[in-house]
Amino acid sequence: MKFFYRCSECGQEFEIKPDLMVCPECSKKQKENEPLRGILEVVLEGKKPDKFDIQNFLPVEKEYFPDLPEMLTPLWKPRNLSLNTGFNNLYLKDDTRNLTGSLKDRASALVSAFAKRESLDEIAVASTGNAASSMAGIGALAGQKITIFLPEDAPRAKMVQSLQYGARVIPCAGNYDMAFDLSLEYTKSNNALSRNTAYNPLTIDGKKTVALEIFQQLQKAPDYVFVPTGDAVILGGVFKGFRDLKKFDYIDNFPVIVAVQSDRSKAIYRALQTGHFSEYEADTIADSISVGIPRNGYYALKMMKEYNGKCITVSDQKILAAQRELSTKTGLFTEPAAAASYAGFLKYKDMLDKDDSIVLLATGNGLKDVDSAMKMIDFPEKSISSLGEL
Repeated sequence: MKFFYRCSECGQEFEIKPDLMVCPECSKKQKENEPLRGILEVVLEGKKPDKFDIQNFLPVEKEYFPDLPEMLTPLWKPRNLSLNTGFNNLYLKDDTRNLTGSLKDRASALVSAFAKRESLDEIAVASTGNAASSMAGIGALAGQKITIFLPEDAPRAKMVQSLQYGARVIPCAGNYDMAFDLSLEYTKSNNALSRNTAYNPLTIDGKKTVALEIFQQLQKAPDYVFVPTGDAVILGGVFKGFRDLKKFDYIDNFPVIVAVQSDRSKAIYRALQTGHFSEYEADTIADSISVGIPRNGYYALKMMKEYNGKCITVSDQKILAAQRELSTKTGLFTEPAAAASYAGFLKYKDMLDKDDSIVLLATGNGLKDVDSAMKMIDFPEKSISSLGEL
């Protein structure tokens, strides 16, 4: 296979290099309070391999990847969900089972491998939590130095996870946008590789592997995939994965990809309605999808329009209720952002056929944000010393 970058806006092509992140020309149009301009995507060309292998779809050779456990996460049909909803082919893609507990490990592994191949010892990232802890954990495994810029209000559990992995954590006295800008300054002055989501094209390409796995496990494309959406990089990766599969004739039909946002963080939804992005303050309990200006917004919108993607919103209360229901019906404890896919499915299900093949992405473990889960549970009021007190 041959791999290269292509600008998603102007179509110009580039060699894949560590000092190239966005299109040099299109990025000049960048304005404040809008998604990234000049997003680059990894293009692969060549003959269809005789045997399907996810590694063939990635621009870095297997020898450079950290020695991870098997990355194929479970795709399963919880019987209770089928009984509860009446849908016969309802699947959970459980990316809480990745090494650090989130789907972000897919991007981190590819970035880590690229850094190793290019002899770069340090990787820096701005994050609200999951990308940070993911890069910290993958970097620890690979023996790389990881520097993280976090908004000061990021969940403590995610900060603890990053620190436990040995990363250098730098809290920023502002939001994610400030952390993002400071991290870019840092990478330029310290010869570090940026892992910033969307800004580094490999973050999109790494996340596409979840779509490749779904195909590998089902041996076909599902009818629908529900994707929790904030920065829209996972969303873009899912589209790109299925597009690569269709390009090489592994699938005939493109699934309907449904982006699910909190109604308190709905930048993608608003842009689909209005045709443009505007300044927007996000404030949702689902911190992993709490994004005012989605960095991958333009790319995601382009994909949604090209492949008939949908976007729906759900309330924070519905997200927490879905989180609770997933726990009590399946034993899977997700963080609120991950439960948004199930909340979105519950809102959308009357428009679906009961025999449709449906995949819900579970993108992060619930232990990353226990404070949110505590809003939906009642703690025991007293302790007992004998069963007679029950």
